[in-house]
Amino acid sequence: MKTIIQIVLWIGCAVLAYLIYQSVTGPIQFAQVKQERFAKVISNLKDIRNSQEAYKTVNGKYANDFKSLVSFVDGGKYTITSQKDSSFMRYNEAFQIDMPVDTVVIDTLGFVSVKDSLFGKDDRFKTMMNVPGASGKSFEMKSDIIDKGGYKAPVFEAKVAKDIVLADQPKDLRSRENAQVSVDEVNGPYVSVGSLTQVSTSGNWPPIYDRKKD
Repeated sequence: MKTIIQIVLWIGCAVLAYLIYQSVTGPIQFAQVKQERFAKVISNLKDIRNSQEAYKTVNGKYANDFKSLVSFVDGGKYTITSQKDSSFMRYNEAFQIDMPVDTVVIDTLGFVSVKDSLFGKDDRFKTMMNVPGASGKSFEMKSDIIDKGGYKAPVFEAKVAKDIVLADQPKDLRSRENAQVSVDEVNGPYVSVGSLTQVSTSGNWPPIYDRKKD
């Protein structure tokens, strides 16, 4: 009986030691996994933002779906122009004489491929809608036109829930992550870029992710 009790106590001690070890190392391992996965997610969000900004430059608004955005990047072109000041003479009715009028002359010099400009020979834009490491999951993306002081401003937002990116991680650590409010962390339950309520194309991640290589 004494031997059995000793064995049970040793097992209990081993389990307790393991739980203590996990309570210490679990958050550290979670932080490493989180940063690695967020870096890949943010890299895709940056590609989406760059593509959307190019789309707006050409079309005056943002794409509302990835099919339109990918198609644009694949076949779209920037117009290269030159602009110079000029003037000409125009008859002025008030003064009854010809008077110089200032103007701006814009010449079209050529066209540049959006794909070559943003991605070179890399075709990663064709899969930028897929959430890295989350099989079958895509980023949510919407665009809109909002009123800002009488100005109709195009806006867009692309995002993914942290619970999708960290689906295989402990639930308690994910819950804590979703409640993050810190200048050094990705705040809130989503990793996102842009906004549907503000005129912004910023991401909600801290500067450390901008210093990492995509």
